[in-house]
Amino acid sequence: MADGRQTTSHGHDSVRPAVVVGALGVVFGDIGTSPIYTLQTVFSPEDPHPVPVSDANVYGVVSLIFWSVMIIVTVTYILLAMRIDNDGEGGIMALIGLLRRQAGAAGRRTALLLAAVGIFGASLFFGDSMITPAISVLSAVEGIELVEPSLDTFVVPITAVIIVLLFLVQRRGTAAVGRVFGPIMIAWFTAIGGLGIAGISDHPQILEALSPAYAVGFLAGHFGIAFFALAAIVLAVTGAEALYADMGHFGRRAISRGWLFLVLPACTLSYFGQGALILADRANISSPFFLLAPGWARLPLVLLATAATVIASQAVITGAFSVAAQAGQLGYLPRLRIAHTSESSIGQIYVPWINWLLMVSVLTLVFAFRSSAALAYAFGMAVTGTITITTLLSLYMARSRWGAPMWLVGAAAAVLLSVDLLFVAANLTKLVHGAWLPLAIALTAFTLMTTWQRGRQVVTAEREQLEGPLREFIESIRNGTQPTQIVPGTAVFLNRGKLTAPLALRANVKHNSIRHEHVIIMSIETQPVPRVPEAERMVIDDLGYANDGIFHVIARYGYAETPDVPAALRALDPDTTEGRVDVDDASYFLSKIELRPGGRTKRLPPWRKRLFIATAHATADAADYFGLPRDRTVIMGSRIDV
Repeated sequence: MADGRQTTSHGHDSVRPAVVVGALGVVFGDIGTSPIYTLQTVFSPEDPHPVPVSDANVYGVVSLIFWSVMIIVTVTYILLAMRIDNDGEGGIMALIGLLRRQAGAAGRRTALLLAAVGIFGASLFFGDSMITPAISVLSAVEGIELVEPSLDTFVVPITAVIIVLLFLVQRRGTAAVGRVFGPIMIAWFTAIGGLGIAGISDHPQILEALSPAYAVGFLAGHFGIAFFALAAIVLAVTGAEALYADMGHFGRRAISRGWLFLVLPACTLSYFGQGALILADRANISSPFFLLAPGWARLPLVLLATAATVIASQAVITGAFSVAAQAGQLGYLPRLRIAHTSESSIGQIYVPWINWLLMVSVLTLVFAFRSSAALAYAFGMAVTGTITITTLLSLYMARSRWGAPMWLVGAAAAVLLSVDLLFVAANLTKLVHGAWLPLAIALTAFTLMTTWQRGRQVVTAEREQLEGPLREFIESIRNGTQPTQIVPGTAVFLNRGKLTAPLALRANVKHNSIRHEHVIIMSIETQPVPRVPEAERMVIDDLGYANDGIFHVIARYGYAETPDVPAALRALDPDTTEGRVDVDDASYFLSKIELRPGGRTKRLPPWRKRLFIATAHATADAADYFGLPRDRTVIMGSRIDV
C-alpha cells in the first residue's frame, strides 16, 4: 500500500449504515460528551487561572473551541492521520509499525528515534484511557445535583457502579456494544444539537464567533487569559486519538462520515448554544450544558448524558485494547491473552488483562478525585501530549511515505505543531494541580514497555547461546554423533527462529535418544503490518536435506492477528514438506523459560531485571495463545539468568 490509503479489501472500510451506527456507538462517545464539561471548566471560578466572564471572553472562548476542534480533529486526524494507516489499522502503534518498516531504509536513525517518541505517545494514551471513564461518567452523574441537590452524596457511588458494569460487559465485544450504543449516541447528538439550536435562537449573535477573527483576537488581545484558558479548551478535543486508534474496528470512511455529518455539527451547536446562554445570564456558567434544557427535561438529559458518557469510556477502552495488542505483537509488551469478539471483523478484540487493570485504575481515580472538576486539570496533559506526538509522526510519514513536498510539510508543521505545542504549554501550568498524573502514568508505561523490549533482547541472546546452531545439531543427528531412534508420528517444536535448535528438541534427543518421523521446527514471525495474506503466510526450509523428515517452517502473522499453529500447518503442501504431515495427531513441544536475576555483569540494571521478570508473569499461556491442543502439548523447562 504505497499510498498509505485504505482500501475496502481489508473488510473494515465499509460505509454501510450499520457500520456508521456502530462507529457512533463506540468511537465518538469521548469527543461527543466533551460539551458537558468544557465551557463549564473554562469559566470555573475554582480554576487556578480563571477566565473572567465577559461578552468578549465568551465570544473568544467559543470561537477558540470551534477552531481548535476544526484544526486538531478535522484537519490533523480526519484529513491527515487517518489517511496514514498500516493496512487498515490506525493509532500510534500503527504509526510505530510503519516507522519500524522504514528503519532499514534511509533515515533509519530518525525513524527509530520517532518510534521511541511514539512509544511515549502510546503511554500517554494509556493515561487517557484511565482518566476518560472517570471524568466522563462523573461529569454526567453530577447533573443530578441540579435536579435534586440532596443527592450529591450519591454521585461517587453511582459513578463507581456504572464503571464496574461497563468493564464487565467488555467481553461481549465492540460489535455487540456498538449495536446497543449506536442508537443511544444518535439520540444524544440529536438532543444536544436541538438544545444548542434553542439556545442560539435566544441570542443568535453568538454565531459571529464562527469567524476565526474572534479566536485570533482573543489569543492576541488577551493572551494572558487565553493562554491559561487553553488548558480547559483542550477538553473539547478529548477523544480525537480514540478516533484514530479505533480505525481498525470500523474503517476510515465510516468514522469520517459520522464525524462530518453528525458529531461535528451537533457539538458545534451545543457549544454555541451554551455560549448564548452565558451571554444571557452569567450565572449560567455553573452548568451551562444542563441549563440549556428546560426544567422538565433535565432529569431525562442527565440519564441520557450518563449513557453517553459510558459510551465515551467505551471509545478509549477499545482503543486501549487495540494499542496493547499491537504493542504486544511488536515486542513492547508481553504476549497477552486476546479474545476476538467478532467472526466478521478481525479488528474487534477484548484483552482481559488490560480490561481489569483499567477498571481498578479508573475506580481509584474516581474515589481519589471525587469530582470532574478536579480531574479536568489532569485530563488535558494526556490528550495534548498524545495529539502532538501523533501530529509529528503523521507529518514525518506524509513526507517519507507519500513524498509530500517539503514546503507543504513545513507549512503544515508550522500551523499544526504550533497549535499543539501551545496547548501542551498551557497544560504544563496545571502540573501541580493534577497534570502530573497522566505524565506519571505515561512514564510508568513507557518504562515498562522499553524495559520489556530490552529484556527480550537480553533473554533472546542468552537463549541463542543455550540452543546452539540448528544446522550443526541436525548434522549431528544425521552423522550419528547424537544417536537417535526414529519413531512414527509428527512432532512440532516451536522456536524463535531457524538459526538455533529448540531447547525441547535438544532435550528430547539428548535424554530420550529419539526423534519423530516428521520433525517440524516452527517459528512465528510478527510482521509490522496488521495482517499477512494467506499466500505469503508460510516459508519452508528443508535445512539442507530434502529426505530426512526434518524441516523448518516460518509462519508470518500481522500484529493485529492471533497465531493459530494447527490451522497454519494444515495449509502445508505435502510436496514441500517431505511427505504428508499428520497435523491431527501431531505432538507439540514448547520450551518454557524460567527467568531469574543474574549477576552484575548482565546488561540490565537490577531494578529493570526485577521489573522485566515481574512483567513476564502477565504473559499469556503459550499453548492457548498459539491454539495448541492441550492433550498433545509437551512443555519442557529451562532456566535463564537475566
